[in-house]
Amino acid sequence: MSRHIIQTEETLIIETPERVPLEFALASIGNRFLAVAIDHFFQFLSMFLLAWFFMWLAGYTAEQLVDAPEALMGQAPKWTIAVLIVIVFLIFSGYFILFEWLWNGQTPGKRLLKLRVIREDGRPLTLWEAVARNLLRIADAAPGFVIPIYSIGLIVIFLSDRDQRIGDIFAGTVVIRERTDEAPTFAETFSNAIRDSAFTRVQAKVEVGANVSMLNEREVEVVESFLRRRWDLTDRQRLWMAWRIALPIMYKLKPSYSVEGFTYEGFLEEILHRFHTKQRFLN
Repeated sequence: MSRHIIQTEETLIIETPERVPLEFALASIGNRFLAVAIDHFFQFLSMFLLAWFFMWLAGYTAEQLVDAPEALMGQAPKWTIAVLIVIVFLIFSGYFILFEWLWNGQTPGKRLLKLRVIREDGRPLTLWEAVARNLLRIADAAPGFVIPIYSIGLIVIFLSDRDQRIGDIFAGTVVIRERTDEAPTFAETFSNAIRDSAFTRVQAKVEVGANVSMLNEREVEVVESFLRRRWDLTDRQRLWMAWRIALPIMYKLKPSYSVEGFTYEGFLEEILHRFHTKQRFLN
């Protein structure tokens, strides 16, 4: 895939294989800070409730629970404290890794603020990027850990042209704002009557390695409807809609493909062709 990238102060512009630029609005520091604050609230609430539950199981009374953590830290062996530190670190990073991996680059905080993590070339986040960017979160959160302050992360974001913290730079990711005005909604796209019911390949065939049987009927219907109605869209709307539909499918299927010659519309054409071929074979 061609990766001619142009940047402005608040926008990341990526040139697609069709040589049409896609503009991504970079997430502001304020939105990112609010999103991570929401996520840390959920994290600490979960850890507090979990710790409270296990201390209750250990037989501590309501009065003893207040002094229980200090007593345990003073009496516990050093290896136990070390294990606890490792567990806290895994929860601290694992929360973000798990959600960004399962929720297509989003956490509860990012979803509420309509933010998403993607790769620098516009492709979906993989498990590797989710792990890399979040294992380095502890460096971005410095000097705090129990209460993350993100002083280092803020400084790096200010210095970065793409508003990236250390984890983003290392993993090659960016955080974007999802803008609904860049493309028509799914309802708007699929509301008009179908003008051309023929399925024709208009893009070069994309070689894809993926298990298309993982797709459900609703996902296939969305792909099929787009490919039938794409002629009603402008070139820009068509590219945006192809990217928006392909992205969650790529997250789900984790396909292998060659970057050279790849297009999102061609990917959807190939996926739909594979799915119907498989269905005919099964029937």
